[in-house]
Amino acid sequence: MDKKRKRLIIRTIVLLTLVAAVIYSIASKEKVEVLVVGDKAPDFELVDLDGNKHRLSDYKGQGVFLNFWGTWCPPCKEEMPYMEKQYQVFKDKGVQILAVDIAEPQLKVESFRDQYGLTFPIVIDKNKSVMETYNIGPLPTTVLIDPDGKIVHVEKRGMSEEVIKSFMERIQPK
Repeated sequence: MDKKRKRLIIRTIVLLTLVAAVIYSIASKEKVEVLVVGDKAPDFELVDLDGNKHRLSDYKGQGVFLNFWGTWCPPCKEEMPYMEKQYQVFKDKGVQILAVDIAEPQLKVESFRDQYGLTFPIVIDKNKSVMETYNIGPLPTTVLIDPDGKIVHVEKRGMSEEVIKSFMERIQPK
């Protein structure tokens, strides 16, 4: 066999192997269900900075302001004081904040909490499983959950205090 023919056969085999690998990876990839407004919010359980477990289903009958954030995120730093202020107004009206930090060390998150004087529950999603379940991309992202456990809105940017207040009013039990 001449060199050109050998090279053609090898290149064809390599190409077919690559095509097969791509097809296999696409076909075997888990189907990620995208959550949309009206869907039931998936339940999860995470531990807060004080060691208390928080399960989303424990908040049934209340509105939940589910905020995904990180200490390094400038819009997160800006909105946290507004969230704290509105939490003080709405916590006794059936609206809860659950702030989900994405995989940062506990000491760093505690330092952030203390620096900003935050009193609402802060949990850490250590393995990013909740983040993946909720298909969270940019931070901050806030998912508004009504008292029936349904997603009513997803906000994928930082919020002003007025926006936070209007969102809390929206998910407040009637």
